[in-house]
Amino acid sequence: MTSYLFEPPKIHALAVEGETARYPVARVFCVGRNYAAHAAEMGNEVDREAPFYFTKSPQAVLESGGVLPYPPGSQDVHHEMECVVALGAPVFRASEQDAAGAIYAYGCGLDMTRRDLQQAAKDKRRPWDLGKDGEGMAVLGPLTKAASFGAVGAQRIHLEVNGEVRQDARLADMIHGVPAIIANLSLYYHLGPGDIIMTGTPAGVGPVCVGDRLEGKIEGLAPVIVEIGEAA
Repeated sequence: MTSYLFEPPKIHALAVEGETARYPVARVFCVGRNYAAHAAEMGNEVDREAPFYFTKSPQAVLESGGVLPYPPGSQDVHHEMECVVALGAPVFRASEQDAAGAIYAYGCGLDMTRRDLQQAAKDKRRPWDLGKDGEGMAVLGPLTKAASFGAVGAQRIHLEVNGEVRQDARLADMIHGVPAIIANLSLYYHLGPGDIIMTGTPAGVGPVCVGDRLEGKIEGLAPVIVEIGEAA
């Protein structure tokens, strides 16, 4: 039996509709500026040639229904509602058709962002890690198998904060579709089961406060729910 100097990190896993077994998360990839209206509200131009990415560590995963302590080091944390894709088969240098066949499930997710730290990094042309990656800052809902969800298209994606709609769009508004994202990402990584892709957020992002209750929904998927707690 292998011994370790300290306890290995916790395995973060998600519930899957209709399954008792859970989906273990290995990596979290995120697509930036994948809705034109969101790119515009952030003062950026749309890049339609190819998606671009950033990552969150597995320790960023927080299951839906929990409490997210207000992330430390920030005075301006924002919500970003997203469609999440969970892979279930290996994929590398894939065509869009093969990429589509590697999709295991879909879910709702929140890419929580320390906007002030992200903007400071942008201003200095530095990486966004502090703005995007932190404990609990990838809030993920239960997964629904791809066969049950069907094709990504005109499904509504929206987010409510304390019952008020903040973000409201359609998945068809994505600049880069899901198979195209997977195929492109597979040029740079050997993707496979356990890999999560957060596909970008629509317009309407904004700050959250302690005590806020966030509920994000996509038609045909289980919602993602989180409460913002006091800073730890």
